[in-house]
Amino acid sequence: MARLSEFDGSRRAKSGGIFEAIGSIVFIATIAFLAFVGGAYVVLSSTFPSTFLTDAYRAFDSLRVQREIIKHPVRTNLWQPARTQARGVTVFDRTRVTHGYTLYTSGDDNVARLISLDGRVIHEWRRPYSTVWNESAAHSRPHPDSLIYMDKARMLPNGDLIAIYISAADTPWGYGMVKLDKDSNLVWSYLAATHHDFDIAPNGNILVLTHEFNFNKPPEAGQLSRPWLEDFLVELAPDGRELRKLSLTRAVLDSRFRTLFQVLPYYALGDPLHTNTVKYVTEQQARNFPFADPGDALVNFRDLGLVAVLSMKTGGIRWGARGPWLGQHDPSILANGNILLFDNLGGYDGNNSSRVIEVDPSTLAVTWQYTGSRDHPLFSGIRSSAERLADGNTLINESDGGRLLEVTQTGEIVWEYVNPARGGENDELIAVVSSGQRIDPNWLDFAFHRELSEHQQAAR
Repeated sequence: MARLSEFDGSRRAKSGGIFEAIGSIVFIATIAFLAFVGGAYVVLSSTFPSTFLTDAYRAFDSLRVQREIIKHPVRTNLWQPARTQARGVTVFDRTRVTHGYTLYTSGDDNVARLISLDGRVIHEWRRPYSTVWNESAAHSRPHPDSLIYMDKARMLPNGDLIAIYISAADTPWGYGMVKLDKDSNLVWSYLAATHHDFDIAPNGNILVLTHEFNFNKPPEAGQLSRPWLEDFLVELAPDGRELRKLSLTRAVLDSRFRTLFQVLPYYALGDPLHTNTVKYVTEQQARNFPFADPGDALVNFRDLGLVAVLSMKTGGIRWGARGPWLGQHDPSILANGNILLFDNLGGYDGNNSSRVIEVDPSTLAVTWQYTGSRDHPLFSGIRSSAERLADGNTLINESDGGRLLEVTQTGEIVWEYVNPARGGENDELIAVVSSGQRIDPNWLDFAFHRELSEHQQAAR
């Protein structure tokens, strides 16, 4: 009996231990469930401390994505599926092409390339961002050079180059602006968060877009994320010194277009304007464009669908229009007073959702367009640009397609260049083309033009 009693007690002790362990598990699971429900309620009801929980999650998720992209740089949107096996010049109509050189930047490197019409690289400016970064930069811990590239670039007649750096996986993504000489030596740097676009005024001053985080929501747009990106237009002296800085976000909020903030798409709550273009309005352009004075700036707000004129005297919006475009980039004022732009998502001709359009700003009627074709589709969801050339042709940068093409007024392709830069395990990806510009050789200084001619001859 004593042994049976001992056995029975031991069994009860073991049973009690099991029940105790189960109870502990149930208790912990209950606490975890209640914590989850409580956290969900806090976040969904926007009560304290929902902001801290949301910010912590967003920071953790961003860090996770960034680490993954650093391991695999071709997973950024700087690389897109290549549509064909073609590389280099695929169309070259010598009798109808606008003669000159073509400057372009690409998502594959910290470089700007100048090519001849036959596709040969005759000059390049190469400067890794890590060699220009210093402690004054807006980004204290920049990404590795493999994730940074030159976005917009413009050359000067003597061979100097002004270019913007951006990152493929950082916010703010603007990384700064530099001026390089023809041999890629650094002349000056301006390392605020410059992005997308800049223009050079006749006096040499530079208008450039910047952005930075703002943790205070404006009363007129309480639905914005925290933090959100505030956009600015900065004017620099020819030597890179900041002269003034205007808030584009405040300019829109203080204008009659403020109501557009009420219909922002969900993806724009952290970047409400997404300004992607700034163009200096010249005296010649203002003659036939009654909505601007010389010295004003033409700007483009992608996520508001708004093309506008900013007065550089008052800092206010003096004119604006929403038209038959969607996700648009690179509006410019033509000599006839019309506006040319790349309409990224507003074209629905067959399978081509992009088009280049010329619009009458008074009526918003489309007076000319290029929509691509079945054999040469045109599609780029982001980036891209269009430039009207002196002879009436149009140079188009189809970024996601990784190509530059020149078309006539009747829509015929007279020149096409497909980016030869490839990535991925089987070269199935093509580097986007970020910007393109046709250069008239007669515009260049004699010494630099002669140097380019010698390089061109040597490359043949």
